[in-house]
Amino acid sequence: MPPDLLGLPNIDRGAFELPRTDLGPPTRATHRPRILLLYGSLRERSFSRFATMEAARLLEAFGAETRVFNPTGLPLPDDAPSDHPKVEELRDLSTWSEGQVWCSPERHGAMTGIIKTQIDWIPLSIGAVRPTQGKTLAVMQVSGGSQSFNAVNQLRVLGRWMRMITIPNQSSVAKAYEQFDDCGRMKPSPYYDRMVDVMEELVKFTLLTRNESAYLTNRYSERKESREALSKRVQLSKAL
Repeated sequence: MPPDLLGLPNIDRGAFELPRTDLGPPTRATHRPRILLLYGSLRERSFSRFATMEAARLLEAFGAETRVFNPTGLPLPDDAPSDHPKVEELRDLSTWSEGQVWCSPERHGAMTGIIKTQIDWIPLSIGAVRPTQGKTLAVMQVSGGSQSFNAVNQLRVLGRWMRMITIPNQSSVAKAYEQFDDCGRMKPSPYYDRMVDVMEELVKFTLLTRNESAYLTNRYSERKESREALSKRVQLSKAL
């Protein structure tokens, strides 16, 4: 039974829904959580790529299936058509994923243009498909200097804009040149332990939310817009 809406004259009653209290355990998906990882540097010895590959190994250990996108060859936004092979690859991976990891170096106190370019190529919607909405997100950064959170803070803003469920924990690796060996593997440290925490949390949040993603992102304003569009179509068909 909907609540009394007399004091809310602007509400469209047909689009207004009470949040469910009977969520209970739904029929759970049993496949491995699908996680896409993006990194923000093209250097041969890229610490953001090293951190991303370390995160992918941890995610696999926690039971996830991972894909790491290589941004080499990805054009700048609006500098190529959307059917460019690298753009299609990125969008297909984003649609495939149930969660994502974004890792950027901090450059000039901000995320890099390379990580931003990848995110800019992923639209909020492609037809009826929304490649990021309701999916989980973990953010990470690597720094050449002391501890900083500029890049992860900006990535959180982007995650919110892309309508993703950004997990509370995050990873920021200071003096990254000291944290990886010659083979690109991360050395034992509190930074490594934090990364383990973040990947564990991402898998847990993905398992908890992926079955309810459509419900969690079902919004009043969009239901209202859909009702109005349907009403216009019905009125048009009657007029014809």
